[in-house]
Order: sequence, then structure tokens, then C-alpha cells
Amino acid sequence: MSLASDFVNEMRQDIEWMVPSDDKILELVREHGNLTPTAIEDLGCPSAGLARNRCPVLAKYGLLERISRGLYGITDDGQAYVNEELDASALESKTG
Repeated sequence: MSLASDFVNEMRQDIEWMVPSDDKILELVREHGNLTPTAIEDLGCPSAGLARNRCPVLAKYGLLERISRGLYGITDDGQAYVNEELDASALESKTG
């Protein structure tokens, strides 16, 4: 494994509250802008039902923001996480 791969694995390590599809959701919202769970599914991953459950969790930890009902955008922290500049284990729930 290369040093770059080691760094990515270190920054994007498994966090108790995250699931594997969270990275893909964040990457899609970063690439395409504000998205709904249905649009996330249409772009290839994960199902709208899973995205509908995960987007509020990602917003709770500050990686996404709820723009309006069912529409999410990426935050600065979300951008930093996707760019491997932020360790998600440092994030705390915004709702307690």
C-alpha cells in the first residue's frame, strides 16, 4: 500500500456513526451540488431510502446541511472530509 493510501485510510477510518455509503453520498453532493436522496440514487449510490436515512445523520455531524425538506448540500467540514483534510472522529453531533 502506498503512503497516499495509508493517509486516506487514516483520515477516512471507520467511525462508529458512519456507514460505507456515507463517503459516496458526500462525494456525490460535492460533485453535483445540492441533492435529494432520489437524485443521489439516480447518480448511482446508494438507494434513495438509505440516502434518506443517512443524509440527516451526516447533517447532524455537520458534513451536510439541510437546505430545505429533502434537499442537502455539503458543508465546509464535508468538503474537508472528502478531501481527506478532516478526521470524522473529531466531529460531534450538532444536536447533542
